[in-house]
Amino acid sequence: MEKTVCLIGRPNVGKSSIFNRLIKEDKAIIMDTPGITRDRIYGNVQFQDKSFFLIDTGGLDLGHHDFSEDILVQASFAIEEADTVLFVVDGKSELNKNDYFIRDLLLKAQKQVIVVVNKIDNESRKEEVYSFYELGFETVMGVSAAHKLGFQELLKEITKDYPIRFKDEEEICKFCLIGRPNVGKSSLMNALLNEDRSIVSEIAGTTRDSVDTRFTYQKEDYVVIDTAGIRKKGRIYENIEKYSFLRSLKAIERSDVCVLVIDAKEGIIEHDKHIISFAEERGKGLVLAVNKWDTINNPDQEMKKWKEKIFYEFQFLRYVNVVFLSALTKKRIHTLMPEIILAYKNNKKEIMTSQLNSVIEEATKLHEAPSYKGKRLKIYYVSQTDRKPPKFTFQVNNKGLVHFSYERYLENKLRENFDLTGTPIILKFKNKNES
Repeated sequence: MEKTVCLIGRPNVGKSSIFNRLIKEDKAIIMDTPGITRDRIYGNVQFQDKSFFLIDTGGLDLGHHDFSEDILVQASFAIEEADTVLFVVDGKSELNKNDYFIRDLLLKAQKQVIVVVNKIDNESRKEEVYSFYELGFETVMGVSAAHKLGFQELLKEITKDYPIRFKDEEEICKFCLIGRPNVGKSSLMNALLNEDRSIVSEIAGTTRDSVDTRFTYQKEDYVVIDTAGIRKKGRIYENIEKYSFLRSLKAIERSDVCVLVIDAKEGIIEHDKHIISFAEERGKGLVLAVNKWDTINNPDQEMKKWKEKIFYEFQFLRYVNVVFLSALTKKRIHTLMPEIILAYKNNKKEIMTSQLNSVIEEATKLHEAPSYKGKRLKIYYVSQTDRKPPKFTFQVNNKGLVHFSYERYLENKLRENFDLTGTPIILKFKNKNES
């Protein structure tokens, strides 16, 4: 199972900068304004032959600032989910009441904690790290996010007991059922497996941990991942939809295909869009499943209306197929696996270079790129440079001339000529002599 690491600290100690250094991209918002990271931000870190899931959190402040209570709620949930907590402190300032508050929070949680002293910018400042042992934690390490110092050592310390990531099951299709609590994910998993492997309850959030189940369908092996719900009840876990999001994201990271399960009785909400947009950003194969279809009157008429509604709400997912089924009665349950298999095959599809260039050449003859200040985009060559999802790299005269509308036109032409149903695709443009 993927391990989870979270960053905790008071405002403005550099958590977001450390987060970006670890995931190797500028994803967190970095500003000098305390409390700018209000929601948890997620990323995946690869280090040598190991990996872990990383959570950034907002700065914890005992003051009565806007959002401070909400940040505490989110940080508390992140701490509970984490296998390792990185307690970030400012190496250029003394400990204050917020640091001691966080220390008490972590001691109570009884988690593995690494105190990360940020802003240790040179050799002469390394001695100052020792003063932070005062917090009472066994491991204290100095880094500089601004100067990229100390991160190799930090990553070695974080992952020293983490399992090596094996790839022996890489070609087995792994799919997850995602969606907000109580839409019927566990019931749907049971219906697929034809046995009661997961606890099914009307109380939202009864799945305690991700459940991986290997099964055979038409003589092929598959793994289905049922996403987890919420472990605890209480005031800070009242908004179950919000705090179940993390476990859905962890399941998405480990899957090849993601099935968004929607409740036919309740319809589509913003939470559904957030979850599936994360899956699309991660390049996963996608299927939409409308569950509890047995509760709908005039299902044949409603199916057409539902499809129109879905493509209106999910305008960025017009390439995704929709199935309508009932986990309870198992009606139309047979329609799901073929769509999962199609999305998986298309997500790892490889297309011959000659075929790609033929399609793009015809597309450019049919519709030239618009000119800009007397200059026009020219496409010299296109090839597929990756899969899961398919990535197509275009050699062009000037990538600055690529207009988003023309990029969409090229994507549509690729989809018209090659079956890419159920998978996002990536189009990258490079200048002809660019390495």
